[in-house]
Amino acid sequence: MTAGDIVLVHFQGAMGIKRRPAIIVSSDDYHQSRPDLVLAVITTKIDSANTLTDYLLKDWHIAGLRKPSAFRAYLGTYEQRLFTSIVGKVSDRDWEEIQERLRIAIAVNS
Repeated sequence: MTAGDIVLVHFQGAMGIKRRPAIIVSSDDYHQSRPDLVLAVITTKIDSANTLTDYLLKDWHIAGLRKPSAFRAYLGTYEQRLFTSIVGKVSDRDWEEIQERLRIAIAVNS
């Protein structure tokens, strides 16, 4: 599993736990030394995904998602061993935009 892959997870959100797709945003270097993955939420509530840190996926269907979806910079960590399959992978152009939203959301110099 690598950055940009989409997995299914029981994600703890503001409204409780919900099974949803999430995107791996942690790096291969991180994975070599940690037992967990850093994941960000993918939502189908695209009307509410309108902040600077949200991004409407252009290639959601290529990524293996069933409906138009958006990335949200809502992060969580989960043990790698919990995941056995990958739903899909975001396109290169969507991944570039997601990385930009992460730079906005997290205090990291680009």
